[in-house]
Amino acid sequence: MKKVCVFTGAAAGINPAYREAAFQLGQMIGSRSLGLVYGGGKRGLMGAVADGVLAVNGRVTGIIPQFLDNVEVGHKGVTDLHIIDSMHERKAMMYDMADAFIIFPGGLGTLDETMEIITWRQLGLHTKPIIIVNLNGYWDLMLAMFKNIIDQGFMHHGHTGHFDQANDLDSLMDKLDAIFRPDETSIERQP
Repeated sequence: MKKVCVFTGAAAGINPAYREAAFQLGQMIGSRSLGLVYGGGKRGLMGAVADGVLAVNGRVTGIIPQFLDNVEVGHKGVTDLHIIDSMHERKAMMYDMADAFIIFPGGLGTLDETMEIITWRQLGLHTKPIIIVNLNGYWDLMLAMFKNIIDQGFMHHGHTGHFDQANDLDSLMDKLDAIFRPDETSIERQP
């Protein structure tokens, strides 16, 4: 089974539209027979995505460090819940298990995961697709920061090709459908 890793917040944020979109995202992933890999939490947008996949009988793999299990409350209803020792191990497992990455609204943990997975792609450590979902302009400032980094000469224009962007769930699903073609046995890796 092909798996999509979703980086998103353990909090729900103040706009209920994000939670609703996270649940819908999960349903869309599960209905495409894609598995979800995520940070293992039951709360916030993390939990909403997992619940959405589970609502359509999809497969969910959660990965959560022991010390966060009490804070984020590990989602005991997922298909597989790995309780591991460290954040480093968590990220490594998520990165290894996933065939593609979706960046959804979140906080510092989401930013950490996003920067690392994009950097690894820039360094040639993987070629897996990365899609930043800029719902309601949530990531506008991060995307502007990337432009400033390019303008200041610390990143090349070509490096923005290491990730794609979608502004809503429909365009995200179009991109996922292009990556995971139902009639092919392997995913199409974007350069």
